[in-house]
Amino acid sequence: MSENSSNNSTGNNLRYDDSYANRVNNIIDTLDLDSETDRGILKSRFLSEVVDYERRKLKTKKYYDVFRFIVTTGSILLPAILSLGQMDPAKLPKNFDQITYWTSWTISLMVTASNGFLQLFSLDKNYFEYSLTTEQLKTEGWQYFQLSGKYEDDDSHQAAYKAFSKSIENIKRKQVEKEYSGKGDVNKNKKEKKFDFQAELMKNLPDELKKQIPDKPKVDVEEGVKRVDEKIHELEGLMKNKVDQLENLMSMFQNEKRDQEFVTTMGNVREILAEVPKDVKTDEAAEVVLLK
Repeated sequence: MSENSSNNSTGNNLRYDDSYANRVNNIIDTLDLDSETDRGILKSRFLSEVVDYERRKLKTKKYYDVFRFIVTTGSILLPAILSLGQMDPAKLPKNFDQITYWTSWTISLMVTASNGFLQLFSLDKNYFEYSLTTEQLKTEGWQYFQLSGKYEDDDSHQAAYKAFSKSIENIKRKQVEKEYSGKGDVNKNKKEKKFDFQAELMKNLPDELKKQIPDKPKVDVEEGVKRVDEKIHELEGLMKNKVDQLENLMSMFQNEKRDQEFVTTMGNVREILAEVPKDVKTDEAAEVVLLK
C-alpha cells in the first residue's frame, strides 16, 4: 500500500504527508475514470488544494492562538496587578510600586501589540475562512467519492466528474473573492442573468399541466415607454395650465392692491383739503381734477 502511494506520488510529482491526503490519494486511484488526465486533475487540483488550505489553516492557527492567548491572559492579569497597588504600602514589599508600574506597562504593551497584529494581518478572519474552505472541500470530495448528496443521481464517478470539478472551482473562487475583497471585481465583465421563474416552472412541470397554464403575455417595451412619455407630457401640460392660472390670480391681486392704494390716497387728499382755507381748497381741488 505504501509502495503504491509512493509510486503515485512520484508519478504526479506530488508528495503528501498528511493522513487525509494519503487516504484520498489511494481512493482516487481506484475511481472508474475514462482517462488518467481526469485522475491527475483530481490529485493536482482538488487534493493539492485541500492540503494547501489545511497547511495555511494550521499556520494561521498557530499565530492566532499565540496572540489570542497573550491578549486574554494580559487582560486578566493587568487589573489584578493594578488592584494590588490599593493595599496598605506597609504590607507591600520594597519598591513594589516600581515593580507594578513596569509590569503593568509591559503587559499593556504586549496586549496592545498582539491585538494590533491580529487586526493587521487579519489572523482571526483568515483562520476562520481557511478552516471553512478546507471543510467545504473535504465534504465535497467525500460526497463525490461516495456518490451521495448532490451526486446521488449519477451512475458513475465519470458522470459526476464535471459537476464535481465545477463545485470545486466555485468553492475556490469564493475563497479568492473573500481573501482579496476590494482588490478587484472578478465578476466585473459578467452580465447578470435574471432568474425567470415562469421559464423554470414550465421546465419542471409535466406536459399535461403545461397545457392548462395560459401563456404569459409578452410586454412590449417600446409601447410601454411611449405610454410613459405621453403621460409625462400630459402632466407637464396640466402643470403649465396651473402655473398660468396662478400668475393670472397674482396679477389680479396686484391690480386690486393698486386700486386700493389709489382710493386711500384720494381719501387722504380729501382730508387735507378739508383742513385748508376755502380759497386754497378751491385751487387745490382744481389741480387734483386736472391731474386726474
